[in-house]
Amino acid sequence: MDKLSALPPLGRLRAFEAAARLESFTGAADELYLTQTAVSKQIAALEDYLGVPLFERRNRGVFLTEQGRRFGRVVSAALGDIAFEAARLRGATQSNELVLHCQLCEAFYWLMPRLSRFHERHPSLELRVISASATLTEATEPFDIALQTTGRAAGAAQLAFTAADEIFPVASPGIVDGRTLPLSISDLNEFTLLAHRVIPQVWMDWEAWFDALGAGPHKATRTLVFDNFPVVLQAAVAGQGVALGWGRSVEGLIAEGKLVRLCNESVHRADELSVYRGNRSDKEEAIEALLSWLRDELG
Repeated sequence: MDKLSALPPLGRLRAFEAAARLESFTGAADELYLTQTAVSKQIAALEDYLGVPLFERRNRGVFLTEQGRRFGRVVSAALGDIAFEAARLRGATQSNELVLHCQLCEAFYWLMPRLSRFHERHPSLELRVISASATLTEATEPFDIALQTTGRAAGAAQLAFTAADEIFPVASPGIVDGRTLPLSISDLNEFTLLAHRVIPQVWMDWEAWFDALGAGPHKATRTLVFDNFPVVLQAAVAGQGVALGWGRSVEGLIAEGKLVRLCNESVHRADELSVYRGNRSDKEEAIEALLSWLRDELG
């Protein structure tokens, strides 16, 4: 029997790929200009054809099963290869270009100062950086490698490796002028705390930081809340209060004297950042070069 005769209808695969990547039937419907009901029916038909559940349906969303995650990687890679080759035939791609999808804060504070080192090591490779505050499941174009905080939605993207980071309080030198550093944890109660809160709360916030160090609930007189971590850091630089700083993101600001580390205490997280492979396989050697460079830099 012709192996292609075992392929499910393309419409079902497209609906599944979008839903797996976004982990959302509604998001897939919006992307494909279909109704949510149509996407749900396409995926149900595909599950019936395969004989295995690809998603768990819960009250407030859908979640990939392990079989769904594996199948999602295969389907995403296959459709990505087809799209890429079609684009190549149209002359719409550059053979030496790699696309790195990077979380906004890491792109701005961690990646940018290091890009020259990548180009020195691989002068023949072109690197296009896509920075985003949204999760990887909401990426609007194909990528070769992606970097974001562990625990954020990644859909069917394949995890390549994780990297550690540490979290500690930082502030503008001006607001601690005259004090002897390092401060104690209890001293932080005297300052406005700058908080980064989102739903779901995949980033560590102050309460979790204090709890991790066994310090109990804090008693700060004031807390300012933001939904964007780069804005939190800029508020700290402007002297608005004390922020939690991720070591990789704030090291440059500390070196420039815009921020200072306030306490010796920190929370170390062994798998704070995740690096993922994208769904294109035509540039394996170049992708491995980028992964190797990221491992060295994140090591």
